[in-house]
Amino acid sequence: MVKIKELIDEIGLAAKAKGLLWVFIKEGGNHSLYKLDGLLIPIPRKNEISNLKAEQIKKECEPKLGRRWWR
Repeated sequence: MVKIKELIDEIGLAAKAKGLLWVFIKEGGNHSLYKLDGLLIPIPRKNEISNLKAEQIKKECEPKLGRRWWR
């Protein structure tokens, strides 16, 4: 299991290292919306998510952060 706060921080640090903007946009029904340099990234509003779901979210960030940026 992955804590949402840790996932958000990890993406934020990677974005900062590449000089990209990582910004909270709004709360949706079941997700919080973040923008990664123009790319919308929905993140579930839970305390923890599965490792598989966390990897899927990280893959959504690949167009801006690069292929397999989290490894």
